[in-house]
Order: sequence, then C-alpha cells, then structure tokens
Amino acid sequence: MAAPELYSKFARIWIPDTTEVWRSAALTKDYRPGDTVLHLQLDDETVRVPTVFHIHPFSNCTHCSVNFSQESEYKLDPKSGVLPPLRNPDILVGENDLTALSYLHEPAVLHNLRVRFTDSKLIYTYCGIILVAINPYESLPIYGSDIINAYSGQNMGDMDPHIFAVSEEAYKQMARDEKNQSIIVSGESGAGKTVSAKYAMRYFATVSGSSAEARVEEKVLASSPIMEAIGNAKTTRNDNSSRFGKYIEIGFDRKHHIIGANMRTYLLEKSRVVFQACEERNYHIFYQLCACAHLPQFEPLKLGSADDFPYTNQGRSPVIEGVNDLKEMEATRKAFSLLGITEAHQMGLFQILSAILHLGNVELKERGSSSCCTSDESGHLGVFCDLTEVSYESMAHWLCHKKLKTATETLNKPVTQLEAINGRDALAKHIYAKLFSWIVGQVNKALSTSSKPHSFIGVLDIYGFETFEVNSFEQFCINYANEKLQQQFNMHVFKLEQEEYMKEQIPWTLIDFYDNQPCINLIEAKMGLLDLLDEECTMPKGSDESWAQKLYNTHLKKSSHFEKPRMSNKAFIILHFADKVEYQCDGFLEKNKDTVNEEQINVLKASKFALLVELFQDEETPAALSTTAPSGRAKAGRSIQSVREHKKSVGLQFRNSLHLLMDTLNATTPHYVRCIKPNDVKAPFMMDPHRAVQQLRACGVLETIRISATGFPSRWTYQEFFSRYRVLMRQKEIISDRKLTCQSVLERLVQNKDKYQFGKTKIFFRAGQVAYLEKLRADKLRTACIDIQKTIRCWLARKKYLRIRQAAITLQRYTRGHQARCLYKTLRRTRAAVIFQKCTRMWAARRQFLRQKAAAVLIQRLLRGYTARLEHKRLVCEHKALLIQRWVRGFLARWRFRRIKRAVVYLQCCVRRMLARRELKKLKIEARSVEHYKKLNFGMENKIMQLQRKLDEQHKENRELSEQIRQMESHSATELEKLHLQLKTLQDAEEESRHRGDRVTSLQEELELVRQELEKNKEVLFILKHCDQSPNRCLQMVSELNEKNTLLKSEKDEMNRLIQEQEQQIKEHMQAQLNEERFRYQNLLSEHLKLEERYADLRSEKEAAEELSKPGHNRADSGYSSSQSESVHSSVLTGSEVSSLEREDAVQTAADVSLLLKLQRRVAELEKEKMDLQGEMDTKEEQLQLERTKVRARTARFKLRGSEGTKNTKGLGSKVASPGGQAYNVLLEQLNSTTEELEMRKEEVLILRSQLVNHEAFKHKVVCKLSPTLDLHELNEDGELWMAYESLKETNRILESQLQTQGQSHEKEVEGLRAELQRLRAELGHQQQMLSDSLELPHDARIQASLQHEISRLTQQNMDLLEQMGKQDKMVRKLKKHLKIYMKKFGEQSSPENMVGESGHTVSIVRKERDFQGMLEYRREDESKLFKILITELKPRGVAVNLVPGLPAYILFMCLRHADYANDDQRVSTLLNSSINTIKNVLKKRGDFETISFWLANTCRFLHCLRQYSGEEAYTKHNTPRQNEHCLTNFDLSEYRQVLSDLAIQIYQQLIRVIENILHPKIAPAMLETETIQGVMGVKPTGLRKRTSSVHEESAHSLESILKQLDVFYYTLLQHGNDTEVVRQVIKQQFYVFCSVTLNNLLLRKDMCSWSKGLQIRRARTTQRPSAPCARLSPLNRCVISAETFSLILMFCVCFFLGQIVKILSLYTPVNEFEERVSILFIKSVQTLLKDRKESSQLLMDAKIIFPVTFPFNPSPVALETIQIPSSLNLNFLTRV
Repeated sequence: MAAPELYSKFARIWIPDTTEVWRSAALTKDYRPGDTVLHLQLDDETVRVPTVFHIHPFSNCTHCSVNFSQESEYKLDPKSGVLPPLRNPDILVGENDLTALSYLHEPAVLHNLRVRFTDSKLIYTYCGIILVAINPYESLPIYGSDIINAYSGQNMGDMDPHIFAVSEEAYKQMARDEKNQSIIVSGESGAGKTVSAKYAMRYFATVSGSSAEARVEEKVLASSPIMEAIGNAKTTRNDNSSRFGKYIEIGFDRKHHIIGANMRTYLLEKSRVVFQACEERNYHIFYQLCACAHLPQFEPLKLGSADDFPYTNQGRSPVIEGVNDLKEMEATRKAFSLLGITEAHQMGLFQILSAILHLGNVELKERGSSSCCTSDESGHLGVFCDLTEVSYESMAHWLCHKKLKTATETLNKPVTQLEAINGRDALAKHIYAKLFSWIVGQVNKALSTSSKPHSFIGVLDIYGFETFEVNSFEQFCINYANEKLQQQFNMHVFKLEQEEYMKEQIPWTLIDFYDNQPCINLIEAKMGLLDLLDEECTMPKGSDESWAQKLYNTHLKKSSHFEKPRMSNKAFIILHFADKVEYQCDGFLEKNKDTVNEEQINVLKASKFALLVELFQDEETPAALSTTAPSGRAKAGRSIQSVREHKKSVGLQFRNSLHLLMDTLNATTPHYVRCIKPNDVKAPFMMDPHRAVQQLRACGVLETIRISATGFPSRWTYQEFFSRYRVLMRQKEIISDRKLTCQSVLERLVQNKDKYQFGKTKIFFRAGQVAYLEKLRADKLRTACIDIQKTIRCWLARKKYLRIRQAAITLQRYTRGHQARCLYKTLRRTRAAVIFQKCTRMWAARRQFLRQKAAAVLIQRLLRGYTARLEHKRLVCEHKALLIQRWVRGFLARWRFRRIKRAVVYLQCCVRRMLARRELKKLKIEARSVEHYKKLNFGMENKIMQLQRKLDEQHKENRELSEQIRQMESHSATELEKLHLQLKTLQDAEEESRHRGDRVTSLQEELELVRQELEKNKEVLFILKHCDQSPNRCLQMVSELNEKNTLLKSEKDEMNRLIQEQEQQIKEHMQAQLNEERFRYQNLLSEHLKLEERYADLRSEKEAAEELSKPGHNRADSGYSSSQSESVHSSVLTGSEVSSLEREDAVQTAADVSLLLKLQRRVAELEKEKMDLQGEMDTKEEQLQLERTKVRARTARFKLRGSEGTKNTKGLGSKVASPGGQAYNVLLEQLNSTTEELEMRKEEVLILRSQLVNHEAFKHKVVCKLSPTLDLHELNEDGELWMAYESLKETNRILESQLQTQGQSHEKEVEGLRAELQRLRAELGHQQQMLSDSLELPHDARIQASLQHEISRLTQQNMDLLEQMGKQDKMVRKLKKHLKIYMKKFGEQSSPENMVGESGHTVSIVRKERDFQGMLEYRREDESKLFKILITELKPRGVAVNLVPGLPAYILFMCLRHADYANDDQRVSTLLNSSINTIKNVLKKRGDFETISFWLANTCRFLHCLRQYSGEEAYTKHNTPRQNEHCLTNFDLSEYRQVLSDLAIQIYQQLIRVIENILHPKIAPAMLETETIQGVMGVKPTGLRKRTSSVHEESAHSLESILKQLDVFYYTLLQHGNDTEVVRQVIKQQFYVFCSVTLNNLLLRKDMCSWSKGLQIRRARTTQRPSAPCARLSPLNRCVISAETFSLILMFCVCFFLGQIVKILSLYTPVNEFEERVSILFIKSVQTLLKDRKESSQLLMDAKIIFPVTFPFNPSPVALETIQIPSSLNLNFLTRV
C-alpha cells in the first residue's frame, strides 16, 4: 500500500472501526518491517465534525482489530502483513476532485466528502469523470441565472464542481466534436436524481435557447411538472420520489439551438396506484385533484378529501409539509396548456383519474365460497361508469366474472372475492399505465419537431441500485438495469485511462477491473432468469415455486453469481457488483404477466368517452383475435398463440428497451452524475456513514478510485511540478528545460523508478508519491523555518537587552535632572518673593496717583462741557431767527411780484383785443372787393411757393427745437451730474460724521469696559480673599464649570454629528433614488433597443420571404436611399408594387413610433403657435398693405403726371426734363425713397404749373381758330392735355392734404415737445423743492431723504427702460419675422426676367469681406449624400483620426442652424431623424469599439450643441457673445434633446458590452491565476478534471496585458473627444466588472481561496486600484483565525453579504501545511456577529449590470464660424453661410 518508511512517528493513518467505519490515528512509534503491532494514539481531540463516513474497508483489512486499551495498539495480520491506509496531508483534504488525492482509498474518499459536505457546505465533488452530488435537504442559492452565466463557456476544471459544469461540458463537446452526448443521473430514491436532471435541462434551455418562435426550451422545462405530477410520489426516503425511469433526448440544430425533445420512460411503478406503504403517498396528481374538488369545474367529478379514497389513504400521510397541492395543480395545468393540451383534454384526463379513485371505492362482497358480487350502496361504481361512460351492468358483471376459453367453448366463471379485488386493482393499474403512456406521447408530440435534429444531448434519470428487506420483481429489474449501466461505465473509464496513457506515450499494462458480464449473462442470456421466467409464465400451471425450482436446477453451483438462501425455497440470491441481494419469488410471475381481465378492457373500449377509447386503441388487434370464435382446435391454438406472441411480458419489454437505451448511450459520449442520499431522516448537511457506504459502492465511485489507484493517479505538468517543488531543487539542477530539471530532481529524490513515469507533457506518479514529496517539502520548509526563528529570536533578545540598557541610562539622567530642578525651584521662589513685594508696593502707589488724576480730569471735563452747551444754544437761536426773517421777506417779495404781473397781463390783453377787432373789420371789407379775388388768384403760385418755404422753415424750426431739446437734455445731464457730485459729497460727509459717531460710541464702550474691569478687579480681589480662606471650594467650582463646559461641548458635537449624519443619509438616499430611476430608465431604453433590433430582424426576414415569393422582382441598390429608389422607379410601379411600397412605408413609420409619440405634443404646440402668429401676421400685413397701396397710388400718380407733362411739353415744342427716379427695388429703403420721390415730384409740379400758366393763352387761341364742332380731345393727340390738366388738379389736392397732415404732425410734435419741456420744468422744480426742503432738515435726515429720492428716481427710470427694451425686443423679433416672410415673397415675385429691363447700365461690383454666421447650406437632393459621407462611410481609423474632435456633430449642427434660420421645419425634422437612424444603422453593422466610441463622442457633442445654442439661460451663460448670436431662433428642440440623450445612452450601453466582451475572458486569469509575486502562489495537486495549468497563459492574459488594453480604451476615448465625465463612468463600470468577475470566480473556485491568493489580489489592487468589492477580498483570504479577525471583517468587508463572507471562509484552503483552516466555530461566530447585515438571495454579483449614465453639460469653446471642413471629406456641396 505504501512504503514502510512512511510509517514513522507522528504519521497519521486510518484504522477500521465498528461504529465509525474509519477512524483517524497517529503513530507514537516508528514502524519497522516485521512488527506485528502498531502503537498509535486516536485523534479523538482532532475530530472536528460529529459525523464520520463508515465505509467498508478493503478486503485485506477486514481481519484487523483494534485493542482500545490505554496503550492503543493496532494488531496487524501476520499472514498478509498489510498496513493500514495512510492519511493524506491536510492541504489535500477538501479537494474538488477525489483523484487529486495522493492516497486513493476508501477512508480518504470518505473524509474528503465529509469535509466538503459538512464543513464547507459543498454538495458537488468530482471523482474522475463522475460528479458526486449529495442531497443537502436544503435550498441553496447556487442554481440561479447568475450561476448559469458564470459556468457558461468555462472549462470543466476551472470552476468548482457543479451540475452546470457537467452540462456545460456536454454542451461544449456536442458543439465542438459534433457528437451526441448523454448525462447519466443515477442514485437511489431521495438522492436528488430528478432535481439534478431538471437543473441540467434548465441549463441547456438557458444557454442554448430556441431558434424558433415556439420557445421549445420552455416546453422542455414545462414537461417536468407534468411528469412529476403523474410519475412522482412521496416515499419514506423522499417526498418527491420518481417512480419511473426516463431518458430525455434534447435535439439541437446546427446553430446549437433547441428545436425539440423526446422522452422515453422505463418501468413505471403501477402497484403504487392501488397500494402504498405506511408514511407514503400515491402519485401527486390524485392529491392535487382532491385539493381542487371544491372548485366549480371539478364538481362533476364528485371528488372529496383524499382520506375518502382507499387508493390515497393507505399510507396515512396525505399531506407533505411545505407543499400546497392546490398551487401544484395550478402549475400542472399551466404546464399542460403550455404543451398544447387543451382544456377539454385536461378535464378528460382528470375525469379518468377521478374514475380510478372511485373504482378503488367499489366494494366486492363475498357470495358463497367461490363467487362474489358488487355492493353499490355508496354509488361509486355508478360514478365510475358515468365518468367512463360505460355500461353499468357490463362492468358490474365482469368485475365478478371471468371468461374461460377452451378448444370447443367459452365459459363465464365467477371469481372469488380476493380474485375480484385483484382484478379491480389490476384494471385500475392498467388504466393508469395507459393514461401515463398517453400523456408521455402527448408530451413528445408537443416537443417534437418537423426537422431532423443535427445532434442531441440525452439526460437519463434512472433509479440506482436498490436493496430492501423484501426485494421483489421491481428491484430485480432496477438492479438489472444498474448492472448494464455499470458495465458501460467500467468500459468507458477503462477506455479513458487507456487513451490518456497512449496520448502521453506511457507504457501501460492491462488494468484489472471488475467485469460484471457474468452477472448480466445470468439474467438476460439464454436460459437465464428472464428466459426461465417467461417460460414459466407460458405454462398453464406455472407458479413462483416451480420457477424457483427451475432456477435452482439451472444455475445453482453453476454460476458464481447465483446462490440459494439456507432457510427458504422461494427465494434466490444474486451477487451484484454492489452487494448481495436476496429476492423473494412471490409475485414474480403475476407482475411479469401483467394480466388484466380482457372483458373489462372490452367494456372500456365500448365506452362513449373518446379519450378513454383512444387510450386502448393500440389493443384493437389482440382484442379482435381474442373475441373471434374459433372454427376448430388448430385454429383456436393458432389464435391463442398469436395473442401470446403479440403481448410481450414485462421483463421482455424492459430488456428490449434497456438494450435500446444501451445502444443509444454507447453511441454518445457519456457524462456521469451519481446522487448520494446522506441520511434517512432528511436532515440538512448531516451524513449517515452506513447509508453512504451502500451508495458509494453501488454508484461506481470506489471502482473509479480503484482503477485510478492501480495505475498512475497523480499527474502533474512539468511547470506545475517545478513551481511546487522548487524548494527541493538544487541550484545546479535548475536549467531552462523544465522536463530535464524535473527528471534530475525525481531521480535524486525517488530511487524506485517504477513509482513515476515521464510523459510528453506530464509526470505520472503512483499512489502515495505525492504525499512523500509533500513530506520532503514540508521537512525542508520546517528546517528553513527553524533557521529563521533562531535568527529572529537572537535579534529579539539583543533588542530587548539594548532596550533595558537604554532604560537604565534614561532613569539615571532623569533622576539627576530632577535634583537640579528642585534646587532651581528654591532659588526661583526666593527671587519671586522679592519681586512680588516690589510690584505690590509700586501698584499701591500707582493706584493712588491714578485715582487723583481721574478726579481732576473729570472735573475739567464737566466744566468744559457745560460751557460748550451754552454757546451751542445761543448759536442755534440766532440761526433760527435769521431763517424766519429770510422766509418772511421772500414771501412778501413774491406776493408783490405776482400782483404786478397779473395787472400787466390784463392790460396787454385789452389792447391786443382792440387792435384785433380793428384789423378784422378791415379784412372783411377788403375781402368783399373784386380786386381781392384777383390778387388772390394771381398770387396762388406764390402762395404755394410760400407754403413750401414755410413748410421748410417749420422743418428747420423742428430741427432747431430738437437741437434745443438735446441741449437741454445735455444741460440737465450736467446738472444731474453736479447733483450727483453734491450727493456724493453729502454722502462722504455723512460717512465721516457716522465714523465720528462710531468713534464716540467706541470711546464710550471703552469707558464702560474700563469701569467693568474695575468692578471685576474688585470682585477678583474679593474672590482672592475668599480663596485664601477656602481654596478647595474654589477648585471644586472650577472643576464643576469645566465639567459642564465639557458636557455642553460633547452634546454640541454629538448634535452636529447627528445632523451631519442625517444630511449624509438624506443625500445618499436621494442619490440612490436618482440612480435607481436612471437605472430603470436606461434599462427600459436597452429593452426598447432590443425590441427594435428584434423588429428589424423580423422585418428583414419578412422582406426576404417576400422577395423569394416574387420571382421577377428587381431589388434596388442598397447604396441608394428609399426616396431615391421610389423616385427612380415610380413611373414603372404596378399596383401590387405600390401596395408593397406603402406597406414598407407603414413599417418604416411604425419603426419610429416612439419618436413620433414624443413629437406629437410638440407638433400640437407648434400648430397653435403657428395659428397665433398667422393671425398676428395677417393683421400686420393688412395694415402694411394699406400703407403700401397708398404709397403705390401716389407714386403711380406722380409717374403718370410726369409722363403726361413730358408728352405735353413735347407737343408744344418745349422740352421738360424727365424725372430721374427709378422703381423701388429694395423693401428695406422704401420709406426713404418714397420721401425723396415726393420732394422731387413737388419740384416738378411747381415747374409744370408755371409752364401750363404761361401757355394757357396760346392754347385758347388755337382752340378758337378751329371749328366749334371739333372735339377738344383731338387737339392734343388723344386727350393728353386734358389728362395733364386733370392730373394737375389731383396733384394740387394731394399737395394740400400733405401740407395739412404735415402741419398737424408738426403741431403734434410741438405740443409733445412743449409737454416734455413742462415735464422737465416740473421735475426741476420738484428737485429744487426737494433740495430746499432737505436743507431745512437735520444732517442725517437730509442725507437719508436725498438717498431715498435718488433711489426711487433711478428705480423708476430703470423700470421704464426695461419696459421700453422689452417692447423694442418684441417689435424687433416681429419685424424680423415679417421681413423674412416679405423677402421670401418678394424673391418669389421678382425674377431675373423682370429685373433685366430695370438695369439700365452695368455697374462694377466690389466683393466685401464675408462675415460667416456658422451655418452650412445644402440642397435637398444632397441630403442622402451628406449622411452617406459623414456617417455611413466615415471610418474612425481613417479620415476621422485627423479631424477636429466632434467635427461630424459640428457639421450636422451647422446644417441644422441653417434650416432653423430658413424657418424650414420639414428640413429640421428630416435632418434630425435621418441622422439618428443612420447612426443606429452604422452601429448595428459595425459594432467595434472604435466606431462606437467615435459616435458616442459625436452624439454627446451634438447633444451639447443643441443645449448650448438653445437660447436657454442655463446654457447660454457659458457662451461668448458671438456664440449667443448663433442660438436657434425659430424652433424649440428640447424634445429632440431627449431623443439624442436616449441614443447616447444606448451607444454607451453598447460600448460597455463591447468592452466587457473583450475583457471578460482575461479578468480571471489576470487577477487570480497570474503569479504576480513569484514563489508565493503555491500549486496544489490537480485532479483529472483540472486543466493543465494557467501558468502558460501568463503572456496572453496577464495583468499587464489588461492594463495595456485599458490604456488603449482610455486614449481612444480621449482621442475621439469623449467628455471626461463619460470616460470616468466607463472606467468606473469596468472596475465594477473587474471586481464582480473576480469575486464570482473566488466564490466558485475553491482553489483560489488561500492566503497566497490574498497577496496576489492585494498586489493587483495596488497596481490597478479597483473599487470596493475586489479591494476588500484580501482580508478574507489572508485572515488569521483569531479574535482580531472579527474587527478586520467588520472594517473591510462592508460591501459583502453574509452569505458571500461565509462562502469564502468555508472555501478557504491552505496551500501549505503551515496554514490553518477556518474552523466551523469561527464561521458560526462570524454569522452571529453579522446576523443583522442585509442578506441577498443571490450569491454572485451581477456582472452584467450597467450603472446609469449621465451626460453633464459640456459647452464647446469652438466658434462655429471658425470651423473648416477638410477637403478629404468630399463635402464640396456644403456652402458656408
């Protein structure tokens, strides 16, 4: 077993024990060859777990015994000389893989399982290719979706053992090797087989998903509750025991998605329908039906409580604790519906099940000795017949009779009561079996698929080896199946071992393993047990006794696996691979036949219930044969023989299905899961050793260990061996070639070369050699530790001596110093007494002097003050007298002046009235005369000229008045400035007086302080006097005051702390709520994005299908937009194509439903605003149209008159100069041009008037010479002279009206100026009055009044100015809008053809320097080209590298500004929507990091530009004045800002996912597996499941490579112009991913929880500086088991949940023997300490979570007008504006 030299003193061994099976002990003496006794000491004190595995020892150890005397001796067998098995080192205990143990034997396996299960709470362990699963009888948080995601894509040995790891390995091999897989789950009842199979299927459904819309994976999972309801029941060992075996084949397509499944069942336990043992139940479905009996839809079934039916109350345990049958029924019905079973079929199923329950209540009474009858007093038979819709008489008859067929006739024979009851029960079992088969068929039908699966994974959930006190036919079939599975398992294990040796080119010999083929032949071979059983069943008088005798005669003493019990002739014993099992022959024949009264079946077939008939339709053929009347003996014999051939026995059917199963398993790659039931009392995490012994023998775990132990079980790579045992190597042995180094070391350390073999990549060791090497390594390290301790103890002792010596010298120094200080103190006190006397005497003399001086100064001050007050009173009286005299004299002078002024005015009025009357009379007389009229008409022209001159003079006078007003305003401004200066001087004076008053006040306060000081001095003297009397009392008062002060300070500090804590909590709470809302919102955005992607995929699939369905359809080029393709092909579209295009447009519109919904509110607001503006514009336009009509009428008249005057003068021979004005070309200069034109026309009118008067006589003479009958209009070429005359009169009227309006306007202006002048005079008078009033007030009141007046005046002016500015701003905005509209209309009306005739001659045009407004203009047809160049074809690595950061965003915004400037809402909407959709399409097609980072930066910059230039004050305050001029004026795009923010969030989330996909595979190797500190990270022995090593991956996935990758990400984000806050959030998210992935790997990898790994994490933390969780891992991984660790856990592990802390402590594994394990007591103490900490339902951190992102406003300093577009972008069609 092991080398004798290993049995030295203190070596630990395992010895057999009758109670604990194996017990640990330590040798007290060395063993020498030839000794017959081992001296040992039992490890009673070291047994840390109350339960120990009791496992059967090897056969060589069964004869050993232990003498439990005081000396504790272990006697060896002198014949065999076999030594007890050695115990593995502590560092190997608790390994994930049992094959990693150095000593491979039963006690080592059991101890490892016990430590993992009871101490570490780990239920899964590898044993080579087997996964051992122990039922914990407790719900564990290790099956959630987070655990599934953690195991997905991982190698099997990288993570801790788990059912998900086996499932992932099967799924990966299926995808990689293109070979079918199978997972074989076995174990006895209650071991957890069904749960393990369910979790395996859940893993496949979660990881693979479904490729179709049918969601097949949901149906596969839905089949579990159905099969549990109809095939599971409560037993004494398990509350949910599967009473049948099943094999589920899950089919996958070429993309490895689930497309279907198929289920095969084996050996349903039908006897449970009619019989249950004590504390057991029938199948769950019956109790679920009884729980629903009160529901209305179940009332026709006439059910009641489960206690009312014998088929459900035999076990006397109708209720399972913690299970609600009503809710389970709801889950079952939901699963039925999901699998497509309709409500009608479900009620039919429940109707048949209810009929079975009622059939069990049918009473059969005995009638005579050989017959019986039915008693239907309770009516259950009638209910059964009603539910099954069969004939009551027929069923009642055949329940008590049977049909016998002979060669000549058929007889109906009554049966006994016992036979009738057995027949009834057989019918119930048969109905249930048929119903079970039908449900399985329906499930398979729902899970089937039309396409053939490319590959499949089978999950076999089958019963394990069973042995009871009474074993019958069911146990025989179960153990037979396990024999077949064990044979397949042995062959597979042997094949794997052989392949491993051949791969490494290791010479190997044939390994002897247990071959159970003889046992299988005994059962299934010719003349085997099953053949003899079938033969006996065919015999007319066959019985169990006769079959037993055949077995004895055939196999007894001929087969080594068959035995006969000593005390029984109706039983036999089979030596199975697991144990001997004794089977009772009673019932074998009956169960193998599975006979049912065929007439009862015929009655059921005649039923009107369609579902019941469907159950028995497969028996139509044999039924027909049995009911056909035979014509003769030979014909009857052939008929009976055909029936027997058709109906196979149960054993034959089971053997055939088992052979089919084995063929399927042999064609797949198997994966084994062995479920162990730890105890029979269902206690959590408690193991019964005897129960574990039986199951471990039966499941093949020990056989795997034995096969591994016979070869080379321990396997190390050369790098792992070098890293672990480098301490045993010498310097000269270490060379660059690791293989040669390991060979030289092993040849020196292990002399026997048979103990190891060198392969191509690994070293293979015999059992025990690793333990021997570990012992050598521990001895070497122990020697080194002793040397280190010696040196350290020497250093500590010397350090202590030096410290004591230094302390003695210090004591001497301080003693001498104390004596010197005492002498100095005495001398100092003497000197102080002399000085105190001197100062006291001086103080007394000085106090006397100061008292006398103060009295003299006081007297002087009072006298001087009295004199000054008298003088002040006299001066005040004189001043008041002078003031009264001044006011009286002024009043008298003003009164006299007003009297004289009134008299003079009155006289002037009288004289002027008289003169006016005289002048009026004279004018009246003169007006009546004829000469007056002549003079008046003669001087009309002069009067017009005078009026014109008078008008000019009035204009001149207006200008002079305006100039005077401006002068007065400037004068008033200067006066106001002077008043301000005076006010300032007054304020200064007031300030100075205030300062003087303050100084007086301060002097008074100083005087008061001096007085108080004197009082205090008196009090101090008084206190000193009293203190001399009672010093203790004074000290007590001072201490009390100090305590009160301290208490108040502490209360104040406490209140401040509480306030700060409350504020911090409120802030944290608000921040948490904000983050939660952001997280929810951004999750909704991500879900919305996924739905959009799904919608796009469906649409593309639909389009592809439509394209395939249209044979002649020509698709447009994908490079063109939809609008282009529509415009190109619009002329050739058919009706169907038009409808398809409309549908596509509708789909495209639906794709942007979310955006349209957001814009609906904005559209309504814009419509309302547009209507308001339209109405206001109409009114303004009407007013302006009227004015323009008047002006045009005037100008038309002037032009007509000028043309007529010109023609007239030509006709008369005189020439008149034509007017030099042109048409009004510019609308902005319309008013000025009209005024100038009017002035010119006035001058022309005057000239024409004079010419017409001079030629009037000539025209009259010409007319007189002509004929009187001649028309006057013919004289002047079609009446031109007449028209000129009429126009002249019209002109005169116009001029008169203009002169009147000008005169009225002039008068109004004069009145306004006079009113303004009066207002200014009144204001000036008011100010003078205020000034005079203020002078009469006191100085302080005067200053206050003047300040108040000035403030009110300035406030009023400011309010007026603000109101005027507001009105002007509104007017300017309105005028700008109207001007743009009119300019647009004017541009449309005026064309180049109309302007050709107006340009009389060419004028040279000089181009001015353009001032760009930061806008870009483009044509509508270039819009798609813009998006294609700027977004679709722009590569971040190409042209975009040399661009200004955010240049595409700036270009898009400048185009948007031009659309806003042009007030083109359609272009704005198209530009924004197309930009957003194009960016989404680009990110969907090119999802690399650089593209996403580039468009994240540009999207954020576009969003910031919309904010910066929105015109809102919150954003514009950061702008320059020039940038504020570029703000948007016509549109409010706040809704689009939200849409862009959502787009930025989606891009950010996509960026995070891309980064995580790159970094996720590198995190665990870099953070956990890379050896950043050389020599600290120890490598432990690995098992068969463990991958070779992570050392070789250092170069690929090291911490440095991750840091380089992060640098690349960081600089790329900055290069693309991303905001620093966004970059910070990205880095924060990645640190969270680092921490969560690292923590999850620690929680799922036991080999990483060690002290050395804590150092690695600390090193990584200092290198990388991650955030909280990962940074807090090292205290757990380096904790020392002591009381100080509690404070460390509380201090550092604040971010962990209690379950995570306990998990890491439980997983803590020493790498070296010097480390100490974490005890259970310590873990319980931690749980007690942290019991109030918040607990989470999930064990792992969610590595997929994305924190909510924010985009703070970041204004751009770049001016839009300075941006230059590079020529490399080919955007020549854009024009700068």
